[in-house]
Amino acid sequence: MSEKMGKKIKILFLCTGNSCRSQMAEGWAKHLKNDVIEVWSAGIEKHGMNKRAIEVMAEAGVDISGHHSKLINELPVQDFDYVVTVCDHAHESCPLFPGTAKIIHKGFDDPPRLAAETTTEEKALEQYRLVRDAIRDFIMTLPERLDADDLKTK
Repeated sequence: MSEKMGKKIKILFLCTGNSCRSQMAEGWAKHLKNDVIEVWSAGIEKHGMNKRAIEVMAEAGVDISGHHSKLINELPVQDFDYVVTVCDHAHESCPLFPGTAKIIHKGFDDPPRLAAETTTEEKALEQYRLVRDAIRDFIMTLPERLDADDLKTK
């Protein structure tokens, strides 16, 4: 897929609390694909920014420390080409979007849940790094991957 009529593709990454996975996806997309993707992230609830997510993204050279947790209705844009749910709960709760937005699901493990089972801060951060890298790998395939058959559509 190429840019639509010379414009960047508009993508919203949606997660439950817009604190970790959707923020990582937004950060990676801005860092790696800013030439072809216009990106936002939001949640169906607000949970605030996750400090470990900020830390591991900074380790990878992506600064998301200025991001903040937000709801969909707080975004300046509502006419997305794609809405990508990055957690199962957001996928199940995804609101309807007006227009032609294609809703797809690419779920990632929940770093806070994975980290809760660890015994040290370093082991917790390792869980965040695994998810960070999985999200990066997905973002690297965009925008072409958005129309893949194995991504569940709604």
